[in-house]
Amino acid sequence: MEPHDQIFRIILLVGMIIVVPVVRYHRIRARAAKDRLNRRAEGAFVLYTLRPFAWAAFLSLLLYVINPAWMSWAAVSLPLWVRWAGVAGAATAAVLLFAVLSSLGTNLTDTVVTRAAHSLVTTGPYRLIRHPFYAAFALELASSAAVTANWFLGLTGFFTVALVVFRTKIEEQKLIERFGSRYTDYMEATGRFIPRLISSRSKPLETSFNHSFSRTPIVVKQQT
Repeated sequence: MEPHDQIFRIILLVGMIIVVPVVRYHRIRARAAKDRLNRRAEGAFVLYTLRPFAWAAFLSLLLYVINPAWMSWAAVSLPLWVRWAGVAGAATAAVLLFAVLSSLGTNLTDTVVTRAAHSLVTTGPYRLIRHPFYAAFALELASSAAVTANWFLGLTGFFTVALVVFRTKIEEQKLIERFGSRYTDYMEATGRFIPRLISSRSKPLETSFNHSFSRTPIVVKQQT
């Protein structure tokens, strides 16, 4: 075990104690609607690959937090500053995640279909990007891989994010089917995972965005 592993283990443990209960609370709150969500709508490939990779990444992180020696077989040598940068990245991801969950409310799902009483959130992080939950999730996985200096967590995290990106295309098609031009207008005014500096329309981003959503408040669905 590296000398600094114990410090990073404690930092990650504190982070999990803070983040996991908050995410769990929002999931339970959203599931109170008891909607039937058809997860098969995301396709068999995503359905049977995304969650196993995500669980593998999470379990490898959990094992490191319990005892770093248990994941030493996949350890890599990283400069100390890279690992501390990972700590900063994980903290940033947690703040973004909390803002996303606050904006989403009961619209949170874990698949590409929307709830019966779904609305289209365009406040908070959703004002700039369409999938801030995924952005926070990707940053958290990358940061955790850096903090743990573990190639297995990095690899499983990479495939998890790649599958999420692939699933996003399916999700956005479902959103277009439900919200029509309101969602396509929203797509033109925002970036998918990072803010769009220049709107695809000829109008400035702020003008285009306000025009698109001034009449009917909608909420962009997000899942994990």
